[in-house]
Amino acid sequence: MSETETQPALPAADVLPVQPQATLAFRVIKAVVGPLFHLVFKFRVEGCEHVPQGGASRTAARSDASRGDVPPQKKGPYLIIANHLNWIDAWILLLVFPTEPRLHFLANPANLIQHPIHWRVVKAVGGYIPVDLAHHAGASLYQHVDRCLERGGVVAIFPEAAYGPREGELQPFKRGFAYFAIDNRVPVLPVALSGTKDLWLRKEIQVRIGQSIPAEGQTVDSLYELARRQMEELLPEYREPAGRKPLRKFLTRLLY
Repeated sequence: MSETETQPALPAADVLPVQPQATLAFRVIKAVVGPLFHLVFKFRVEGCEHVPQGGASRTAARSDASRGDVPPQKKGPYLIIANHLNWIDAWILLLVFPTEPRLHFLANPANLIQHPIHWRVVKAVGGYIPVDLAHHAGASLYQHVDRCLERGGVVAIFPEAAYGPREGELQPFKRGFAYFAIDNRVPVLPVALSGTKDLWLRKEIQVRIGQSIPAEGQTVDSLYELARRQMEELLPEYREPAGRKPLRKFLTRLLY
């Protein structure tokens, strides 16, 4: 039997719906997991005032702004970029940011489809855009991201595309986020995460939300450089806390 016959096919980028509304399953999971995470870890969040006010499609946002009802770039879809250190990073963004408009992550589904139960959960919860890395995503990925932003959803991207080796450092970024933002004329919101590389009971995790970067007037290169520079400024210097670190190995590798 060939390898293609033994391995399940990777799902297409548009296999799951994209929308600003949160599914009931996501609301239930967030209501349960949120308090649990706050029991296990300590969170320090800065810059919540910089989060754009969602709830409108791109078309509606343009119409409202033209009437003077809302400030430009303070309503409608947007794109989040964040550094990536561990499995918990996506969960943190889901807990810190509003339930709606729904966050959608770009991720490789190769591991999920090996576990039917996990894949059923993902399909119920939503907020996931499969990326076939072996085939470099393709045009369908761009179309599906465009569709998500047009409908008023939020797209969250880890432009490093892999876990960083150390706290307080950034790896080279992929430029896809800049193309998405410029093509859809949506702002980029940089988010710096600190304290997630190694986890233990009551570990403090910092979330620093920067000012949104408008896509208007930018090129892919200029937006890339501006976003990268702002992320470097947001990212705090990390110092390993002294003292006991209960459940360090277990929590650090919980969902590897």
